[in-house]
Amino acid sequence: MHHLEKARQADVSDPHPVSAPSARHTRHRDGLRQAVVPIAVAAAIAGGFLGSGAVNGRAIAETQAGALGPSGSLLAPASPAFLIWTPLYAGLVAYAVWQLLPSQRRDPRHRAAGWWLAAVAALEGLWIVAAQLLPLWTTVVVMGLLVAAAYRAFRGAVVTRRGPSVLGALLLHGLAGAHLGWGLAAGVANAAAWIETLHLGGWAGDGGGVLALVGVCAAGIAVSARSGWTVAMPLAIAWAAAWIAVERLTGEPHNVPIAIAAIAAATLLAVVSVAMRVAMLRAGPIVAREEPGDRDARQ
Repeated sequence: MHHLEKARQADVSDPHPVSAPSARHTRHRDGLRQAVVPIAVAAAIAGGFLGSGAVNGRAIAETQAGALGPSGSLLAPASPAFLIWTPLYAGLVAYAVWQLLPSQRRDPRHRAAGWWLAAVAALEGLWIVAAQLLPLWTTVVVMGLLVAAAYRAFRGAVVTRRGPSVLGALLLHGLAGAHLGWGLAAGVANAAAWIETLHLGGWAGDGGGVLALVGVCAAGIAVSARSGWTVAMPLAIAWAAAWIAVERLTGEPHNVPIAIAAIAAATLLAVVSVAMRVAMLRAGPIVAREEPGDRDARQ
């Protein structure tokens, strides 16, 4: 009778009791995630080192017959744009260390975003391998997968955020958003470079390039709006667009319409996202819009 009474009390106090095996499984997954994230980040940094040309003497801009360099397509940014990899890699390293802390092991934010950030890091390393050793179209596929993983990490971080948190803003939805924005812009540039090698014309010309910039700009604003006007993603796209404009005005191939469209996209992304973010911060708590799958990310 005593045991029955204790069971009844447990049922009342915890409407969704977690069995001991389930709890052990969750702890095991948390520990595994904490171990996998630094490994994936190390792989990404190793890939970045390889891509710099320090090992085999070939930087990314020199691979694929120059298709991935600044002159590879109308949507390729100038070389300084790639300086963004320094804060992106630094952010991954900082996140890998932060999530290793014992206090972070069972944090729902890491459960929602950690695995996806590990996937982002691993795919960045894989992209370097594809650019160096595989056909050009494989870089487009890998970048598409990277964008999908970054989006999942971003949404997971956004829907599990709670109150103001500097580390959360920088190393979760900020970091994932920056990878998402840059990955989207880089993916479009990769696709343009691949289409250029097919000699199809049309999409790879002025009109197609302008439409691509309009689409990327619209995606940046839409994702930011649905996520409480976070600014990392649109600002990363704006950074890429600004350097596309520089390259099209000062480098080859020279193209004024693409440059104008890129300047407009960069300005719109930066002004709208920052202005709306400031306005919402002044108005009160920021709430992201729900999307299908967001509830699963919180569990």
